[in-house]
Amino acid sequence: MKSPRNTHSIIPNLFTAMNLFCGYYSIINTSEQSYIYAAWLIIIAAVFDALDGVVARLTNSSSKLGVELDSLADLLSFGAAPAFLIFKIFLFNYNTLGIIISSLLVLAGGFRLARFNVQLVGFDKSFFKGLPIPSSGIALASFILIYYEPQFGRFAEPYSKFIIPIVILLSFLMVSTIKYDTLPKFTFQEIRKKPYHFGFILISVILLAVTSGKALFFIFVFIILFGIFRHIFYLLSKKN
Repeated sequence: MKSPRNTHSIIPNLFTAMNLFCGYYSIINTSEQSYIYAAWLIIIAAVFDALDGVVARLTNSSSKLGVELDSLADLLSFGAAPAFLIFKIFLFNYNTLGIIISSLLVLAGGFRLARFNVQLVGFDKSFFKGLPIPSSGIALASFILIYYEPQFGRFAEPYSKFIIPIVILLSFLMVSTIKYDTLPKFTFQEIRKKPYHFGFILISVILLAVTSGKALFFIFVFIILFGIFRHIFYLLSKKN
């Protein structure tokens, strides 16, 4: 007879499967030039990615299989799908160089996930080493949703000039050792321990509601920059 733990693990794995499906469907939509829909599917994949972790904790069903499956889904949804999307929208203009630049998201994301899996000890973690690949995918997808103009088939100026630096920066941050906080557990003890995390989440939800989701890119810009500046501050304080 199967143990309850094995039965419960099916539930979070279903959310992971939906993450994987959204990534695959995003690639199909990109190939059909439905770029806005493809970008939204990356965001939806991120929602399923967050839910599988929450459900795994609630049902106490975290497993090595779940970790490996999650990494495979993340590489497709937040590595390959955004890379193909940004190539088809913009980087194709640079021919072979555009292929190389867009591939950085897949290569860096794959290395980032492999490093995470081999260094994982237990299933509870307080931080990530390097920018999580879902954050990279969300940042790029939300940038496209704000600044890409489908009616003209191009990015609004001057924002197209930022695409290559953004792709290179996101790729570098994924393979860096800069620490990024994990999503907090919604428990009373965790709220008392890290009230600023929940304050930031509350403010983010309000901004997303007020701006009809347009604030998503800027929220992730803040998260990314906060990690960089905190890392620099830590290095400087260590020297002093």
